[in-house]
Amino acid sequence: MSEPVETDVVIVGAGPIGLFAVFELGLLDLKAHLVDILDRPGGQCTELYPEKPIYDIPGLPIVTGQQLVDRLMDQIRPFGAAFHFGEMASGLTRQDDGRWKLKTDAGTEIVAHVVVIAAGAGSFVPKRPPVPGIEPYEGKSVHYSVRKMEAFRGKDVLIAGGGDSALDWTLNLAPIAKSLTLVHHRDGFRAAQHSVNQMRELVAEKKIQFHVASVKALHGEGGHLKSVTLQGHDKREWQHPVDHFLPFFGLTIKLGPIAEFGLNLHENLIQVDTARFESETPGIFGIGDIITYPGKLKLILSGFHEAALMAQAAFHICRPNEKLRFQYTTSSSNLQKKLGVS
Repeated sequence: MSEPVETDVVIVGAGPIGLFAVFELGLLDLKAHLVDILDRPGGQCTELYPEKPIYDIPGLPIVTGQQLVDRLMDQIRPFGAAFHFGEMASGLTRQDDGRWKLKTDAGTEIVAHVVVIAAGAGSFVPKRPPVPGIEPYEGKSVHYSVRKMEAFRGKDVLIAGGGDSALDWTLNLAPIAKSLTLVHHRDGFRAAQHSVNQMRELVAEKKIQFHVASVKALHGEGGHLKSVTLQGHDKREWQHPVDHFLPFFGLTIKLGPIAEFGLNLHENLIQVDTARFESETPGIFGIGDIITYPGKLKLILSGFHEAALMAQAAFHICRPNEKLRFQYTTSSSNLQKKLGVS
């Protein structure tokens, strides 16, 4: 295991609120690392409604979820935030020096003065396919996200699903896999049409296979797959050789390990004060839909406000011997230099 990463702030959740928190922290010269179980930034916006229009973002009469996330990523680029995608925050402990150590299920350890929970409604947990005996293979040859593409180079890969994740990884892994097969229970998809068209072109060129089928059984030993049983729409079954199986059956939302962080929760929400957005545990803050306080509105714009006040409070923890001077981006040459617009 590598040495722990040290930073000012670790943010759990890379949705719009977590991303904007990077901006507010960056204006104060605070560096941030973000941890998210998804394989890309955006949280609910990009996973659940990337093309759905949003009408209540100030200054943007209409913007899709994906467009909003893209603009936020552009906005925070000057601050060099580090992202840990495909990882779930699994543990949190206070160190002897007062800082926090956050661990992920991938073995990453991040030490920071401040922890910010921006996990929306909680962690997005992949839906496990209804295949008997799948548990021993999980993490070895059954994967719910792609952390390192190289792990699939020269392998027989099976992908199941009909959404954007299934199609995206079909297209991305096809050039490096020994063989790639996509299965879906019907010959129709919920993914972007251009992705579906690209997939069908690869099938026509015999570079990948596509079957209207479902996975009924797994075969292997020691957590490593050798083959699966596929069943077609006509109920015919056959064996298919597989090294890795990637089921993309959607996500459920759970609070997950955050519930074990020792926070004072009310109906699975973190209670915070409205001056700092700090929980009852000093150094742990909450912003966005994961928190509750009198008058709380579950709106993106409300989360932006919460992120701004959180950053001001976090500065005093991270830089206890420095004075915080409030500045406006419109008039501060110092802030404009940080943003690369001076």
